[in-house]
Amino acid sequence: MRFASSTASSIIFLTATSRRRFYSASAFTVHNSFSELIHRYDAFILDQFGVMHDGVNALDGAVDCVRELYENGKTLIILSNTSAPSQAALQKLPKFGFDETHFLGAVTSGEEASKYIRQTFGSQPSSPSKALFLTWDASDVNNPRLTATPQRFLQECGHVQVASTVEEADFLLLHGSEVWYRGDSLSQKSLKRFIEEGDLTDLETILQACIDRSLPCVCANPDFVVQTPEGGQAHMPGKIAARYQELGGHTTLFGKPHKDQFLACIDRLGLEKSRVAHVGDSLHHDIAGACQAGIPSVFVTSGIHASQFGTSFGELPGIELIDQVVTQAGSAVPTHVVSAFRI
Repeated sequence: MRFASSTASSIIFLTATSRRRFYSASAFTVHNSFSELIHRYDAFILDQFGVMHDGVNALDGAVDCVRELYENGKTLIILSNTSAPSQAALQKLPKFGFDETHFLGAVTSGEEASKYIRQTFGSQPSSPSKALFLTWDASDVNNPRLTATPQRFLQECGHVQVASTVEEADFLLLHGSEVWYRGDSLSQKSLKRFIEEGDLTDLETILQACIDRSLPCVCANPDFVVQTPEGGQAHMPGKIAARYQELGGHTTLFGKPHKDQFLACIDRLGLEKSRVAHVGDSLHHDIAGACQAGIPSVFVTSGIHASQFGTSFGELPGIELIDQVVTQAGSAVPTHVVSAFRI
């Protein structure tokens, strides 16, 4: 998987006491508070994990920031790599303390993937397709990655059933990365070593068997890793999709950084791109995708890249370190940088 690349330039200090710092050719600004950006744009496209919440709790200041934007007449829409349907993502917001009515809607990778599956594999009621289904563990009701149950996702996919073996599958479906679901929770196989450590050993045999049968793969969540509420990392379906591609498999992915999802948000908003900014914490997915779509972006440093900065939540990294991390990512340069999504 490759992403668009750009290189950050040398740093220019405008004044010794300036609270806002500028980079020359890359021209991105660093801000101490999101309040400095409110009146620059008419609408904001918001990432969820690492910006608004951590899957369990709202991040500090995020609820107030959403309320402030809404009260200032800004239109808000969510763009998320969650494999859940868009409506499910919106319905979960009150759990974190957000007001669902403050958002125009949501565009999720799961919603786009289910539409594709319905059209490509699930359109024939007389002959349902079968999916080798890697998904989330629905037996844990407190699972932070479980925005909607696997069964609800399958309902959105049309006439698709779950394959119990590779041999009876028509395609490989990467909805989650915790279990291989074979029809019920008792027969599902845990992928614990992968989600916790990124170890693909338990998956290699499955993936190779799918390759041998030339099964196409659909990935409903292209993320490689996400931050856990405890501050660690969980390994995601996008990493499995990348391995499947390395083995020679054909994979169709949905979500960021693909520009179609960003442009879908712009269509919903009905605004010029220059009047909209995307807020995200991943240089590879959020910032790269916004750049590809020609949309201004706000990079939140306290998210998935926090370990590279070595800063605590809400602490703004030094200018030289921001420049270094952006350059090393080699994916895109943001328009603005903030430590957290808060006023």
